[in-house]
Formats: sequence, C-alpha cells, structure tokens
Amino acid sequence: MPAPWLRLAVALFAVSWGANQFAPMQLVYSRHLGLTSGSFTAMLGAYVLGLVPALLYFGRVADRAGRRVVIRSMIPVSVVSSLVLLLGPLSPELLYVGRVLAGVASGMAFGAGTAWMKELSARAPVGAGARRAAVSLSAGFGCGALFAGVVAQWLPAPQVSPYVVHIALMIAALALVWPVPETRTVRTAPAATRVTALSKAPFLRGVVPWTPWVFGTATIAFATLPPRVEQSLDAVSIAFTGTIAALTMITGAVIQPWVRRFLEHREEWGAPAGAVLGVLGLGAAGVVVHTDGAVAVVAVFGAALLLGSCYGVLLISGLVAVERLAPEDELAQSVAVYYCLIYLGFALPFLVSVLAPRIGYGTCFAAIAVLMIASVLVARTAPAPRARPARRDDVSPVGR
Repeated sequence: MPAPWLRLAVALFAVSWGANQFAPMQLVYSRHLGLTSGSFTAMLGAYVLGLVPALLYFGRVADRAGRRVVIRSMIPVSVVSSLVLLLGPLSPELLYVGRVLAGVASGMAFGAGTAWMKELSARAPVGAGARRAAVSLSAGFGCGALFAGVVAQWLPAPQVSPYVVHIALMIAALALVWPVPETRTVRTAPAATRVTALSKAPFLRGVVPWTPWVFGTATIAFATLPPRVEQSLDAVSIAFTGTIAALTMITGAVIQPWVRRFLEHREEWGAPAGAVLGVLGLGAAGVVVHTDGAVAVVAVFGAALLLGSCYGVLLISGLVAVERLAPEDELAQSVAVYYCLIYLGFALPFLVSVLAPRIGYGTCFAAIAVLMIASVLVARTAPAPRARPARRDDVSPVGR
C-alpha cells in the first residue's frame, strides 16, 4: 500500500494537472470557436477569481477543521470544473465558469495540501514534506499542459479529450487519498481571521512587492509567446504550446534544489537572482516578437527556460520567507495568502494582450522588466525579521 504522503502527492499532482491543462488550448479554441487572444487570456486569468477566495477561506478551514476534509472536498470540485470545460464548445461562457471552478479546486488544495504534506512527512528528513508537495504540484502543472497539448494535437475531439483524461485521473486520486489519516487536531474555536506575521514589514515590504512576477513571468512564457510563432509551426503548434508550458513549469521545479541550497546561505539574494533571470527571459521574449522563423522558435525555448527559472527562484524565496515568519497555527492560512499574491500574476498575459496592440510587445516586456527590478529594490529596503526557532519541516518547495 502506498505511503500516506504518496497518496496525497497523487491528489496534488492531479489537481495541478487540471489547473494547467487549459494552457495549450488557445489554438484549439481559436480554430474551432474563433476566440481571440484577449478572450483566451481572460479565460486563463479567470482561474484567479476562484483561486483567491478559495485559498483564503479554505486555508482557515484547514487550520480549524483539519486538512483531510478540505482535500476530500476538493476532488469533486476539480472533476466538475473539467466537466464544464468539456462542455465549452456548446457555449464559450462555460469556459469562464470552468476556469473559475478550476481555481476554486486549486485554492482548496494548495494551502491545505502543503500543510498536510508537511505533517505527513514529520518522520522524514528536514524539508521532505515541503519538497514532496512542491514536486507534486510543479509536476502536475507541467504534465497537465504537456499531455493536454499532445492529446489535443493528435487525438480526435481536441476540445473534449484532454478533459476526459483529467476526470479519470481525479477519480483515481479520490480512491487513493480517501484513507489518508488526518494530522491536524480539530479546533472548536474559530480560526484567527488575521495572519499576524504576514501583516508586518518583513513580509509586506520584503516579499509582497515582487510576488506578481512569480506566475506573471511563467504565464508570459506559455500564454503570450507560443501564438507568436504559430505560423512557423502550424502542423504541431498545439503540441508546441503544451511543450513550452511544461518546459516552463518543470524548469521551475528542477531548479529548486539548487536554489534551496543557495538560500540557506544567501536568503536575501533569492529575489534579486530571480529578477535577473526574469529580465533575461523578457529579453528573449523580445527576440521572439521581433524575429520570425527558426530564430523566433529557438527564442521561445530560451524564454521558457529563463522565465521558468525565474518562477522557481521567486516561488521558493517567498515560501522560505513565509515559513520563517508564520506560526504553526497560521501555517495553512499564511501559505494561502502567499499563493493569492503570486497568482495575481495570471492577469499579466491579459494585460499584455490589451496593451501590446497600442504600444507594442517589446515595450510591454521592457516595462515589466523595469517594474520587476524596481519591486526587488523596494524589497531590499525591508527590515530583517526576528529569528524564530526552526521547525522540523520547512514550508518551502524543496528539501536539502
């Protein structure tokens, strides 16, 4: 029988698969439903409308009522989201609804799942639980996009078949995660409505300014750039989009062990290092929009590697700060607040799609780079937090 943490890992993998399976579908909906780039990126960003309130609400529920009830309830929500997306060809408005429901499922999973994995890994080496949670989520993000792109490219019914696969995966995850034991003592008193540690300067000034770039840079890589080279890859353009999304997210996961070791000695340099990678990635994005043919295609791969690395570095830098600042009884809520902030970056491709026809893609990417550098410089002025006794398992995406 698989270990409890491994059963939970499958559930986290499955829900993050569903969160990102939509990413390579832009060209499918453009061809079959006539959706514009702006409409698709708005649908992509609609995910956040479900994610943010679900993170905030279910983070509190998980700290008060336990992790298991939240994760068990999340799975049917994720299934329904794919069912609604599957019906999208009947009415494009259903795609917005499906994306919002996918956000709700992810919001239920991220805070509660990260905290539950930490507690299920109490006997493992330091950092193992957080590493397991992050690998599960990042692998799901990458594999969901890759598989959906391949299925939509070469299997029949491209508007339906990717979602059928996800529904089957979620049903299997439900069977696996159901018997996993609860690790949190149920509290009868209401959970605190204020996350105390995250309302202080080390977080508000040291982390918050750069949080939108965590997913903002990643989504630029797989939502904005692939359509720019569609004409050069017409025969495999859908699969290419899925590949770029997978490359972006998996690069972010792979780089995390090295980042973790670096942060143990130079934690204050995590965000600046991520910003440097982000600026380089945006430079590669500029090459994409100012060239064509093979050069542009190669530049998309380069941008995915650099922006994926930026995502990975910034993600872990913020999570390390959260675990250092948050007390145990606010753990799931604190992780939830952080995820809310970083997922605001999902709106960035939509903003680019609105502004680029007026000022150009190159100007948009340059402005993002300037804002990213400015936000990191602001964060460098934040006061250092007071030291707090270390936990057995850090709430960061990787272990040692």
